[in-house]
Amino acid sequence: MKAKHLWIGAALVGGYSLLFISCNKSEKDDIYPEIDMNGPNDFPKDCDTLYLGKSFLFRATFTDNKELGAFSIDIHNNFDHHTHSSSMVECPLDPVKTPVNPLVFIREYNIPSGSTICQAAETISIPSGVDPGDYHLMIRLTDKEGWQTIKGIAIKL
Repeated sequence: MKAKHLWIGAALVGGYSLLFISCNKSEKDDIYPEIDMNGPNDFPKDCDTLYLGKSFLFRATFTDNKELGAFSIDIHNNFDHHTHSSSMVECPLDPVKTPVNPLVFIREYNIPSGSTICQAAETISIPSGVDPGDYHLMIRLTDKEGWQTIKGIAIKL
């Protein structure tokens, strides 16, 4: 009799385990968040010029199927003509040069908890004393699960 109860108990535990595992798998978030820079007010776009000593308003739309996490903006020089392979647009480049005082801007921004869409609008100041020339503005967007999407934009300072 004890063996029969043991088998029934094992079957119930196994059944509940399979049910729990299959529920978790269907709820797993394995979809990357999306960066949309195609709106008429989104800025900057490939080949745009930003001006030394001035501020600009970064604008983009971020979406995710479950929940967004955070985004970061990284502006760094492209004086060596490297690529990040996230844009198909080719902008005219200045000659290769060695940086003397390049702009290095890296900042992370939080997105309110529970958000599946975010209209980002952040004011960024460009210092006046940095090297002008070719730069990349990199956007890194993560969702709550840690999936990340990266978009690179070629700009000029």
